[in-house]
Amino acid sequence: MENDKGALVDLYIPRHCSATNRLITAKDHASIQIQIADVDADGKAIKGKSTTIAICGRVRAQGDSDDSINRIAQKDGLLKNVWTYSR
Repeated sequence: MENDKGALVDLYIPRHCSATNRLITAKDHASIQIQIADVDADGKAIKGKSTTIAICGRVRAQGDSDDSINRIAQKDGLLKNVWTYSR
């Protein structure tokens, strides 16, 4: 919710899992959120710019978090030729 000035005033903003698009609830204590810094041509981190990947506890419990992070990172252009579909 926003106030008159346009600032967010909610105490809790729910997140969605990047792999399954499921809602990550407040009680999901197994979920993780990773921020990967964007870098310039010299390999230095660009201040204030990053890509966020959130993984819910269910994906982690199934052992698919590594595969999901690689797939999402390749889709976002952070990795190249790492993930291929093999089921």
